[in-house]
Amino acid sequence: MTDIRKIPPRRPMTLRDVSEASGVSEMTVSRVLRNRGDVSEATRDKVLQAAKELGYVPNKIAGALASSRVNLVAVIIPSLSNMVFPEVLSGITEVLDDTDLQPVVGVTNYLPEREERVLYEMLSWRPSGIIIAGIEHSEASRSMLRSADIPVVEIMDTDGEPVDAVVGISHRAAGRRMAEAIIKQGFEQIGFLGTQMPLDHRARKRFEGFTETLAKAGLEVLDQEFYSGGSALAKGREMTQAILERSPDIDFLYYSNDMIGAGGLLYCLEKGIEIPGRLGLAGFNGVELLQGLPRKLATMDTERRQIGRDAAGIVARRAKGEESEGGQRIVLEPKISWGDTLRRYKP
Repeated sequence: MTDIRKIPPRRPMTLRDVSEASGVSEMTVSRVLRNRGDVSEATRDKVLQAAKELGYVPNKIAGALASSRVNLVAVIIPSLSNMVFPEVLSGITEVLDDTDLQPVVGVTNYLPEREERVLYEMLSWRPSGIIIAGIEHSEASRSMLRSADIPVVEIMDTDGEPVDAVVGISHRAAGRRMAEAIIKQGFEQIGFLGTQMPLDHRARKRFEGFTETLAKAGLEVLDQEFYSGGSALAKGREMTQAILERSPDIDFLYYSNDMIGAGGLLYCLEKGIEIPGRLGLAGFNGVELLQGLPRKLATMDTERRQIGRDAAGIVARRAKGEESEGGQRIVLEPKISWGDTLRRYKP
């Protein structure tokens, strides 16, 4: 005979339950859980312990009906598979951990129409702030950001006009700086390898700054190779093989990101190509995961974690009323990491 036990019906815990369990008034419980008002430490501990034991979770939506905001910060990024963005999220979390604010993440896959949908859904929850990657958006997205009446921080890129605050680097300046370093090391036959750029505005701006600087020195990109989708490491190997077979006189390869650059480096080492004597290489982003390669790839540190910290700091301060004005602009300086693949001549 099967033993069927009747499970008592479930019901949501309420402030009254916490009040009765802790022996204090519902008003005091509310103050403690909202971190508002003057409550003794002993009473606070008693209420928090009772809430924990009961499994009580405050109804933030109910509180938001009065304030028109919830304690969420919408963080909108193009990708979670790209290792760049988890580092940004780490910086955001470090700062928001010391506040009542909680980040919630939306992913756009670099698609403007998806960004519009994600932004619409995020804003419908009335967050306390928005941190969004990039400075280029569709007109619909820009309209939503302008009308949000909350702190908006665009991150990663400062080459353009932000809706409100902006934290990042100048990608055109980053491209110029890498071109200057390559030229200084005596490389002249230069190839570029990157992603399909119509939707990757930051890569496009780096390429523009890079080619402008080469042109001033009387040089140009000898050949180019692009990819979309698939494993970046594998694509880096394939692209490097293709461009070297097509243009064997190339003496330097500039990759739009470290992952395809790492694939290119592995291909060159496998083929016994002397690096950087015969062929120089450089990537972009300063991805820590690649530090274990047989050779250290030259790259550029883009201060991603600091970008996250600074963006979250702006939102947190404005949410607390410590800063009433918007329009903050924080431009960080990318730094070249020379590694083992760029320096022909010692300073």
